[in-house]
Amino acid sequence: MKYPKLRELKEAIYSLVTPAYTTKFPKKPHTPAENFRGKPEVDDANCVGCETCANVCPSGAITFTDDKENKTRTIKRNYGLCIFCGQCQDHCITNKGVKLSNKIYDLANFNREELIETQEKELLLCENCGAIITTKEHIIYLYKKLGPKAYSSILNLNILNETLKLATKEETSVEVRDELKRKDMFNIICPNCLRKVLVKTSF
Repeated sequence: MKYPKLRELKEAIYSLVTPAYTTKFPKKPHTPAENFRGKPEVDDANCVGCETCANVCPSGAITFTDDKENKTRTIKRNYGLCIFCGQCQDHCITNKGVKLSNKIYDLANFNREELIETQEKELLLCENCGAIITTKEHIIYLYKKLGPKAYSSILNLNILNETLKLATKEETSVEVRDELKRKDMFNIICPNCLRKVLVKTSF
């Protein structure tokens, strides 16, 4: 029989008289250390649904699905795939849409479906070709960010009018026909259709 060394005896005695390094989770809540990267929590009021977080997510935990018929964008965040890298927080254009919390141990679950959170945003579609432009909240955020420079864009002016209600939709809307004309630039159209209008009317 090999006798233990003095160093091993010292460690054994020391561990008997000192508290444990581990916590009593889940019986008692665990408080992680400072700057701990836990579950990304979304602030829907400051999230504009711009797809930036999905583009930078290395694990593909964030996905977007657009429904043209209902004009909605569905955002799904699967925390079962999340690696808590913080890229979504670092690249958020509003800097408030998503923040890493200190929650991670509470995500332990037997049902993977419960780890998926969904979020919906209203889409903005081109009135001519039906192409997806972006979400309405994204456009509103952009003209607030640009300030007076945003008024040079017809698209932003239309969205601004919807917010301020300076004129009714009947007063500002123009019928979109098969053949684009100069007056169509006053409608909400995608950049591709707007380019066609500007190219056609410039000659």
